[in-house]
Amino acid sequence: GNAGGGGARRRGGGGGGQNGQGGNDQQAQDGFYASSFNPQPQRQSLQSLTAGGYGPISPGSFDQYSGGDGSLKDAKGRKLHNRLYSSLASFFRWGGCSGYEMRMEEGPDGRYYRDDFNDESWGCDPGTGEENGIWMNTLDQAGTIMALMVWFLLGYSAVTITLLAQTGGIPPELSMAYCVICCLALASHAKTTFTDPGSVPQSAVPMELMRREHPEKQLSMCSQCQTFKPPFSHHCRICNRCISRMDHHCPWMNNCIGARNLKHFILFLVYTWICSAFSLLLLGWNYFFCADEECEFTPMLIQLVRVMTVLSVGSFLFTSSMIMNVCYGLLTGIGTIDRLKKKATNTMHESTEEPIPLRNVFGIAGFHTWPLPIDPVFSDYDDVMGYSTPQRLLREQMKENPNAPGAAPSVISKASFLPPASEHNFFGQV
Repeated sequence: GNAGGGGARRRGGGGGGQNGQGGNDQQAQDGFYASSFNPQPQRQSLQSLTAGGYGPISPGSFDQYSGGDGSLKDAKGRKLHNRLYSSLASFFRWGGCSGYEMRMEEGPDGRYYRDDFNDESWGCDPGTGEENGIWMNTLDQAGTIMALMVWFLLGYSAVTITLLAQTGGIPPELSMAYCVICCLALASHAKTTFTDPGSVPQSAVPMELMRREHPEKQLSMCSQCQTFKPPFSHHCRICNRCISRMDHHCPWMNNCIGARNLKHFILFLVYTWICSAFSLLLLGWNYFFCADEECEFTPMLIQLVRVMTVLSVGSFLFTSSMIMNVCYGLLTGIGTIDRLKKKATNTMHESTEEPIPLRNVFGIAGFHTWPLPIDPVFSDYDDVMGYSTPQRLLREQMKENPNAPGAAPSVISKASFLPPASEHNFFGQV
C-alpha cells in the first residue's frame, strides 16, 4: 500500500509560494492547517531521516559507549567484546554500510528529524487515485498480463534449474543460489509494481528554494490533473496521474517508473540480468559436464531446457539494454521521455540537467540496504520529489517553533500557497 510520510525531510529545505515550506501529501481537501513559521537562527538546521517520529529513535540508546557528558569512555576500560564490536561498527561506518551516523545526527540538536505521519489514504481499495490506499494499476489489462508473465517466466526458469539439479547435471548449491536470485528479482518486481512511483497530489505546491534559486524558470500546471507540475515530471495517461521524475511507463511492471520506485526497478533489472547470465552458465555446465549415465535428460526436460535457453538469451539482451538506458539517465539526469523529446526537437546539445546522485535513488540508510528491495531513505524527500505540501510544512513549522506566540494552527487554503492573481502568468498550462 501507499506508505505514510514517504521518506525524508530537510527542515527549511522547501516551501510553497512565499511561505518557505515543503513536504509530501496526497489529500485532495480544500482546507489545511498551518501555523506561523518563525525559524530560530541559533538552532542548527535539521533535515529528516525517513518516515519516523520526531527526535532520536530512542533517547539515550547511543550512550552505551559514552559518558554522561557525551564524551567517549576510555577504550581500555571496556571489555574485549565491546572493543571488538566498536571496531567492527567503525569499519562498517567507514564503508558506508551503516546508518549509524544518520541516527546519531537525529534529534532536536542534530541534522535530521523523522516524519512518520501518514498523509496517504487509509483505504484498502486498489487503484492509482489519491483516495486509493493500495497503489495498483487496474485499468490496463495488457499491462496486468505482461506483469504476470514475468512471474511465470521466472518461476519457469527456477523449476527448470531445480529439475536439472535433481538429475545431477548441476550442483544443488548452484541451483539453490539461482532460486534465491529469482526470489530477489520477483520481490523487486512486486515492489516496483505496488509502489507509488511518485504521484503528485492535488495539494502539491512549489518549493520556495526552487523559485528563489531559479527565478528565470517558469513553473507549470498540469492541464489534466489541474495541479502543480514539478520539474522533470510527466502526466501518465495510463495511470492518469502526474509522476515526479518520471522515466517511462513500463508494461512489464504495469506501473510508471519514477522517483519513488526507481531503485526497485534497477534492482529488478540487475537481478534478472544475473538470472539470465547464471542460467546460461548453468545450462553450459550441464551440457559439457553431464557425461555419466545418471544425468541423462528426460524428453520433457530436454524441451524445458531448449525453451529456457531461448528465454535466457532474450532476457539477457533486453535487460542489458535497459540497464544501459537507466545508467545513461542517471549520468545525464535526462529521463527516457525527456530524451526522446529532445532528440525529436534536436535539442540534446542544449541540455542543462545535472546527474542524479545515487543517494536520491538508493537513499542514505547505508550500502547494505542498496541490494534489498526496501524503500529508500532520502535525505530530503521534497528535493527528490520536486514539490511540497501544506501538511508536511505544518508539521515542520510546529516542530521548529512549537511554543512561539501565535503558533496556534489556522485554517488556510491551498490557494494561499500559490502566487497571487497578478503572478498567474508565472505558471503555464502544459
